[in-house]
Amino acid sequence: MPYQISIIIPVLNEVEIIGNLLSYLSNNSTATNSTEIIVVDGGSTDGTLDLVRTFSVIENTKKADSITKPEFKHQPNIFLINSPKGRAKQMNLGAQAATGNVLYFLHADSFPPKDFDQLIINEVNRGNNAGCFRMQFDSNHWWLRLAGWLTQFSWRASRGGDQSQFISKELFFELGGFDENYTIYEDNDLINKLYARKQFVVIQEWLTTSARRYQEHGIWKLQFHFWAIYVKKWFGASAKDLLAYYNKHIR
Repeated sequence: MPYQISIIIPVLNEVEIIGNLLSYLSNNSTATNSTEIIVVDGGSTDGTLDLVRTFSVIENTKKADSITKPEFKHQPNIFLINSPKGRAKQMNLGAQAATGNVLYFLHADSFPPKDFDQLIINEVNRGNNAGCFRMQFDSNHWWLRLAGWLTQFSWRASRGGDQSQFISKELFFELGGFDENYTIYEDNDLINKLYARKQFVVIQEWLTTSARRYQEHGIWKLQFHFWAIYVKKWFGASAKDLLAYYNKHIR
């Protein structure tokens, strides 16, 4: 069976980043593996919608005469979907709209390696129906470099949504998609289900993600609270409890 990838990107007020990512994906994927890029907006008010529509016009209709067109290696279809706010809801809606048989969930500030789509297809052809890339932060801070280095291992504690996630559409819907009860931790909840089935592989190529949240909140403070959320979930905290902790200490 030939595999085709649908790239799904949930966004909320990402006008400063999403344009760079869309250009990057167009220039670092192949023309045969990626069927589409689906940007799912959760109610942006900062110009994100207008920017994505600009790319969509350039990519799909090629009628942007008044706009300086980016140089693309190839031109995938780019679609914009409006959704209720909430990453789980946004990603589920993107999955429902996807035409590819492999889903690739990507954060707006995470940049996968060159030819990432072929790397994903290679793993699916080997029978690995879900996984991620190892990850590095765009920071030279020693702790963030160490945290990124640890993502090359298969340990469950080293996983997170920033590493991106691919999964066959069939397996995604078999598992029920992302649990929309989770406003945070939705990536990890799905990863837990995949690890329980021994259905997860770490592709040994580097994805680069932004350290902006650590820079905003402070590295040690944010890391402590992320650990606390992880431990709370380990001991059975509900989605509501995790959100309350997040809102109190991070948001």
